[in-house]
Amino acid sequence: MTDRNRELDQLMEKMVADYVAHNKAAAALKGLLEKAGIGFTPVIDHVTVRTFDIDHGAEPFVALGYAYDDTLEYDDWYAKVYRKTGYPALFVDQAYPDERGKTSIIPGWVKKFGDRVFHHVAVRVEDIEKAIERLKKEGVVFAGSIVGGRGGQLRQIFSSPEMVDGQPFSVLELAERHRGYQGFSPPQADSLMKSTAPR
Repeated sequence: MTDRNRELDQLMEKMVADYVAHNKAAAALKGLLEKAGIGFTPVIDHVTVRTFDIDHGAEPFVALGYAYDDTLEYDDWYAKVYRKTGYPALFVDQAYPDERGKTSIIPGWVKKFGDRVFHHVAVRVEDIEKAIERLKKEGVVFAGSIVGGRGGQLRQIFSSPEMVDGQPFSVLELAERHRGYQGFSPPQADSLMKSTAPR
């Protein structure tokens, strides 16, 4: 293992541990996975950082070997995807810096929580309906409904957000993928973003 990979492992372990410590849905899932001897990290599909500046937000990961892969654009925000073989995809998002970004919820979130924490961690599941059913029995509440049609290449849902000082903080995402699809669907990501916006 290279020194950079060791450093990246430590960064991911620290940020995931902090995320799980502050997200009840993730803690419930982690407990179930540990009972099965799997652990939480092997099932992470992707991690998401919110920031005022994507390049700045991605810096710690790029310095440790992540590389830019794709840009996704929405009405009032956009994201860049970074990848490193053997690690979860990194999704970094921000509001547009011009008038288009005025309605985005991202700047308020970053101002409150910073850009060195995960907004969400997505875990990959075989059957999203079964995962939802099982997690509901553990007290997990979900926001909205499943985004993406049955049989589609990507289906997703967010848990209801953990609240900090009356503001939505972190969510757990369940992601069901098919046919080797590793990408992200812009309409789905925007729908997920709206499912946990402050009301």
